[in-house]
Amino acid sequence: MARKAKKTVSESGTTLVAKGAHIKGDILFQGSLEIEGEITGNLVGKEGEDTVVRILDAGSVNGELRVPVVFISGKVSGDVYASQQIELAANAVIDGDVHYNVLEVERGAQVNGNFVQKKPGEVQKVVLPIGAQVAE
Repeated sequence: MARKAKKTVSESGTTLVAKGAHIKGDILFQGSLEIEGEITGNLVGKEGEDTVVRILDAGSVNGELRVPVVFISGKVSGDVYASQQIELAANAVIDGDVHYNVLEVERGAQVNGNFVQKKPGEVQKVVLPIGAQVAE
């Protein structure tokens, strides 16, 4: 049964990594990050309800994700830590462990790793490196 995609609008704005773009390095962010291109590095989202990452069908991340809300329909090579919720679309492929509070998985999604359910507040919160700041 197909569902309509939920829309989550961020008051902090949306950043797009376009198809064909390749970013190397860690990304610290707040708001919404949509990925259609490729990222080699870790993604760290500031804790908060409006901090969301969407890895779209053509998108891929080679690194660890630590973001409160995660939607994946592309590919992730690395562990995923979602302190609030994670949704895996039918095209999603994850090579790594998934740590979550709330999980939704569509038929066809692939996880080559472990599922680790945590109670609210147990999923490791984002700890930024000393001196790191998230652009507001």
